[in-house]
Amino acid sequence: MDAATTLVIFGATGDLASRLLLPALGQLLTSEPDRRVRVIGAGTEAWSTADLQKVVHASFAASDADASTDRVDISYQQADITKASDLEALLRGLDGQVALYFAVPPAVAAAACDALTPEMLPDGVMLVLEKPFGTNEEGARALNARLAELVPEKQVFRVDHFLGKSTTLNLLGARFANRLLEPLWSAESIESIDIVYDEKLGLEGRAGYYDRAGALVDMIQSHLLQVLAVLAMEQPATLDEADFREATSAVLRATRIMDDDPTASSRRARYTAGAVDGVDKPSYVDEPGVDPKRDTETLAEATFEVRNARWAGVPFTLRSGKALSDPAREIVVRFKAVRHVPAGLTGTAEGAILRFSLGPDRISLEFNLNGADDPFVLERATLSADLGPGELLAYAEVLSGILDADPTLSVRGDAAEQCWRIVQSVLDSWAHGEVPIDEYQAGSGGPEHWPRIR
Repeated sequence: MDAATTLVIFGATGDLASRLLLPALGQLLTSEPDRRVRVIGAGTEAWSTADLQKVVHASFAASDADASTDRVDISYQQADITKASDLEALLRGLDGQVALYFAVPPAVAAAACDALTPEMLPDGVMLVLEKPFGTNEEGARALNARLAELVPEKQVFRVDHFLGKSTTLNLLGARFANRLLEPLWSAESIESIDIVYDEKLGLEGRAGYYDRAGALVDMIQSHLLQVLAVLAMEQPATLDEADFREATSAVLRATRIMDDDPTASSRRARYTAGAVDGVDKPSYVDEPGVDPKRDTETLAEATFEVRNARWAGVPFTLRSGKALSDPAREIVVRFKAVRHVPAGLTGTAEGAILRFSLGPDRISLEFNLNGADDPFVLERATLSADLGPGELLAYAEVLSGILDADPTLSVRGDAAEQCWRIVQSVLDSWAHGEVPIDEYQAGSGGPEHWPRIR
């Protein structure tokens, strides 16, 4: 491992750095004691190096990695990264393996990319950008074009931490290493697939970003479409970055809203006042910083299809919402029922259901067996296995790839554009008021008339 790896964090004084990025770095250094990292923080605030050191120590302690701070050279420089002169001063003299992490809002990241020039950048530098990548397909394409003027595609890391979730990666072993599943993984045997990631959390002070994004852009456009791509991809020859990312990108190119009908194939809703686990929540429209005129949804659901030979006709329903009770976080694969059950066997003969829980990590299979009391009456049984939490936090897994210059778990440029293309018709339909915005009480399971995923 390169002892001279330099991680430059643009926006080092922000919430993303202290809450997610730095704790992940601490955990990574704890699990890989030979790794050495130099952290250079940059921000517009008048911090000192001592201020950043305190934040790093606190963040490391939050992930039980306090002992790792002695292996990190930390410094801070006040800078406006949208100004070429500040960027040039910040990057001057950097060599070895260098990663520039844009832990800043998308508009600031785009402005910083416009201010950068190839001459400013160290050889082999990696540019790391958070989602959302652009605000639409055209914007994503323009940003990709700008990045291509700066560095080759293999040096651009578009972070989606769901690709670092151990459960998402566990799909690969379940799919490709079991003859029990591999031949059945297609429309021939599968009836439908649901990918759900709900939360008990409400807005939690994120109105500045969330009220302009909503659940569809925040979760489905990025994270859940990436999970769909891993779930539905053809088996790659290898799991290196070229084969893996081409396989997932091919799925996204084939993905469309179901029946080309965004009005019939999508739903949206937002929460009203209620309580979650005994904690009162105001109505979303009364949250500080929210503009009710935007009609921002806090619960989104859309059904897609992957138009290729393997998946034609199978509905993939993606859903995510906030302020929900008993939130579902799982992938649900429903298999078709058998074609015929012999006369004399009674009871349910529904298709098997395979579930991948997205925290705690677990896989379970619900299927039909002869009843314990009467062997001629079928009953449902469930086999399950705990997969463990994974060695690293999702961000730590992604960060490990960045520091190793391995873009396998980052989103390729064309895939980022495709994700916007996939949801654009839904966004347009909602903007025109063609899909009503329903309501649900905070702490409930969602609108009562919506069908339950489970």
